[in-house]
Amino acid sequence: MSDPKPKPKRPRGIANLLEGKCIACGARCQSSCPVNCIEMTENGEPVIEKAKCIGCQKCVKICPAAALEMFFTAEEQQILAELAASAAPVEDEVDHEAAALAKKLAAYRGVWVFIEQTEGEPAKVSWELLGVGAGLAKSLGVELSALVIGENVEHLCHEAFAHGAEKAYLLDAPVYFHYRTEAYVEACCHLIETYKPEVILMGATGMGRDLAGAIATRVGTGLTADCTGLAIDDKRNLMQTRPAFGGNIMATIMCDKYRPQMSTVRPNVMPMPERREGAVGEIVRDSFTVEEESVLTKVIEIIRDSHSTGAVDITGADYIVSGGRGMMGPENFAMLQELADELGGVVGASRSAVDAGWMAGDRQVGQTGKTVRPKIYIACGISGAIQHLVGMQDSDMVIAINRDSSAPIFEVATYGIVGDLFQVVPAITEKIREMKQKNHSSKN
Repeated sequence: MSDPKPKPKRPRGIANLLEGKCIACGARCQSSCPVNCIEMTENGEPVIEKAKCIGCQKCVKICPAAALEMFFTAEEQQILAELAASAAPVEDEVDHEAAALAKKLAAYRGVWVFIEQTEGEPAKVSWELLGVGAGLAKSLGVELSALVIGENVEHLCHEAFAHGAEKAYLLDAPVYFHYRTEAYVEACCHLIETYKPEVILMGATGMGRDLAGAIATRVGTGLTADCTGLAIDDKRNLMQTRPAFGGNIMATIMCDKYRPQMSTVRPNVMPMPERREGAVGEIVRDSFTVEEESVLTKVIEIIRDSHSTGAVDITGADYIVSGGRGMMGPENFAMLQELADELGGVVGASRSAVDAGWMAGDRQVGQTGKTVRPKIYIACGISGAIQHLVGMQDSDMVIAINRDSSAPIFEVATYGIVGDLFQVVPAITEKIREMKQKNHSSKN
């Protein structure tokens, strides 16, 4: 009996650049090549060393401009034509690297949100992240879970359920009462190794930034900081959007070869989810603890900045009156304070006003300051640089006052007033006073 005829193999071809199509995206093709056969010109275009190309098509698949194609010789084209015309099965070469990667990534499932807390008091950003996390979990078809670490913090698990979590992983021990990087990193890495989450979200706070970077380094994965948008692509990758190049462009970053995928998000960037009273979920209690003797850092005393009379948390304010370079000097911010007092709000500032020393750094709104989502944001003498807009563009209502009718701030403003703020602001303040007095009189 004759041996069966071997299945013909499909020719692989060689990668080839299409003239005029490269957009110099940043050497994605070069980074994807497993045999290092691609070099980049000064213009950012690839030069392919054809003798080394193995026809894996990875550079073709990753190119966002379809500027690369597979080139086949006349003989290879004839083989392809014969294969297409015949009914004989064709043996496709197995990409062992891709198969191994897919198997590794498939072991990770679930979206986790780290519930930040200080002495049992949760950070509001944790609930905001549960809101966006619910959407990601739905897209992936997985559970949304809360990660709760501390001492006597089981109540935060129930609060997480009320904000959308279906499960909560709880580590409750005295060693976790105060946040210390070493103890929390050990705890988080233990849970990650044991339960393998696909996505982890943390607040871009002092604690979140410190913890997320340390965890990502330990587990060997990527981390995108200060994200303003999160979504899932068709390959289960987390699309992490954040400002880049000083806020002049928005970059979407993906971690397609490592897990978990980690992001930090600033407070007030994501909308707060609706609270579901009576919601329940599963609490997974893990007994892992860190020996106190092994933690080098000891908390002796906590000195809170909020005890200072000058400290103001603008992130939680419903009404913010902000001033920029157009205020001309620090003494003129008293005028904004009067308006803020009438509204029951606080005074904010642009970076230029803070850099000039007119206002304290805790009042700064923007990419390098704080992100706010007030009901009303009044921008006085602020031109509207992209770095400032990133920090306040999600306000419910934006009122801009500026002499320059072409100022970028008017592009995001709900209402714009072109005029002298030194006349407009006092007039608004006086009008509000009159309205409040009338309301008070009518009630009496």
